[in-house]
Amino acid sequence: MTEQTAPPADVTAPAPATLPPVPQDPPPPPAQEEDPGPAAPRPPRRVLRAVLRWTAAVLVMGGLGAGTVAGITSMKRTDVPGLATRDDGRWDYPALTLPALPAGAPRPFSDSNTAEVHHADLRRLLLPAPAGATVDKELDGGWVDTARFTAEYGKGDRAVLDQHLKDSALRHTAARGWTMPDGTSSRIYLLQFNSVAYSTAFYDELYGDDSLPRPLAGTTEPVFDEDWTSTAGAEFTTAHVYSVPEPHGAEQVRYAYVLAGDTVALVVHSRKGKAGTETVPFHQTLILQNQLLG
Repeated sequence: MTEQTAPPADVTAPAPATLPPVPQDPPPPPAQEEDPGPAAPRPPRRVLRAVLRWTAAVLVMGGLGAGTVAGITSMKRTDVPGLATRDDGRWDYPALTLPALPAGAPRPFSDSNTAEVHHADLRRLLLPAPAGATVDKELDGGWVDTARFTAEYGKGDRAVLDQHLKDSALRHTAARGWTMPDGTSSRIYLLQFNSVAYSTAFYDELYGDDSLPRPLAGTTEPVFDEDWTSTAGAEFTTAHVYSVPEPHGAEQVRYAYVLAGDTVALVVHSRKGKAGTETVPFHQTLILQNQLLG
């Protein structure tokens, strides 16, 4: 059998009816505004982002820097890497204090004390031994006789100095000595006279007729210590500093005289061996003893 198919339907939609246009009011004229001038060109977004990043970085680094500075200033110098003070050889002396004066007694260099007399106990004006020192039993900070003092000089000078001390108005002599672990021997003598006139006369006698002092026992003629500065001493005192020049032989000696009013001080450092004595602890000892007398 033959299947019959229906004819295709017409799928074309009828065209919509066309409506007439609706009349509209004309647009209002633009408002009159002041001319703002040419607009500034806007930076590219890439530049803005870079500026913001660097600003934030600067603020962060500034905060870190301020914190670091605050941390360093609150730390001890020895706690900061690279700023720690290296050991320069100074000895560990105890804190120094001047002894009390008798009631109504003036200081040695006050205007009312024309003789420049130290009214404090002379033994209390001796520099104490530093930490680690072995104290000399003969020079323990007490009184000594003139023979012990003149024994620091050669045999040819002892009799002259001893006689001068007997003829002068020497009141008494105090001394202290010690030995450090490195072998350095230290001795300090304080000779007190009735007035600055007598101490000055003996000070001159220590030099004899020469510009250099009498050599100490076992030493050659000394030379001036060029590393010493005159401003290192206390006010109103005079210090002359010497050392035995190279080659110093089996022992090197450094010594100094201090004239402080009615008192003459002798400070000695000696050490056997080629290394000799160290400059820093000798100057430190001399400065501190000088300050106690000034």
